[in-house]
Amino acid sequence: MSTIAVYSLKGGVGKTSLAVNLAWCSATLSSRRTLLWDLDPQASATYLLRDGKAPKRRAEAVYEQEVKPGKLIRPTATDRLDLLAADTSLRALDSSFRRFGKKKRLTKIIDGVAKDYDRILIDCAPGLTETSDQILRAADIVLVPVIPSPLSQRAFDDVVSHIEKNHKGRTAILPVHMMVDRRRNLHNAALAENKRWPAIPYASVVERMAENRIPVGAFAPRSPAAQAFAVLWRGVEKRIAKL
Repeated sequence: MSTIAVYSLKGGVGKTSLAVNLAWCSATLSSRRTLLWDLDPQASATYLLRDGKAPKRRAEAVYEQEVKPGKLIRPTATDRLDLLAADTSLRALDSSFRRFGKKKRLTKIIDGVAKDYDRILIDCAPGLTETSDQILRAADIVLVPVIPSPLSQRAFDDVVSHIEKNHKGRTAILPVHMMVDRRRNLHNAALAENKRWPAIPYASVVERMAENRIPVGAFAPRSPAAQAFAVLWRGVEKRIAKL
């Protein structure tokens, strides 16, 4: 089992779209038993995939150790893809972790469900927090979405500096250019500077995910965006094989 975190210091960079679509690729294209773990209190990944039935317990119950994660994990409409949902109760997660004094609480939760899955993808909340540090300790690979712009690049550089200072040697970092618009000179310049980074195009079909509440590959498999997610996922699988 491998754990892939989708994490960014900055919000609004396509983080949730990346997590949801790669989880779909894992379950559908690679036939992996996949868990999408929503750790963002905005719960956007949960909204995109959930069947509309409210869980009986709030998400915080898992991290307070009041209930085992399996009690809150639900299947999605995609075969082999399950969801551990988020809700607004996760806003207090950082203070809870500090109160517990347990720096590997998330690692232990992952260990508890690992036997049931081949891949766990985590949609992380933005920011450098105790929760993000726990994720960075637990993840095998961290995908960092970066819009081709100076501010987004600056945020990525801060993430790299933080990981090298605090988690060096334990976490592999894979930057991904998101919302790429090749009509923009600024975007083309960033792509030329980082030619080896995977790139996901800016596309209305990605925005339509919120309307359809399913991943792009499920309703527009031949679109350039769906194909780009698929190529990226194959690269992630190759990276995992080398770990």
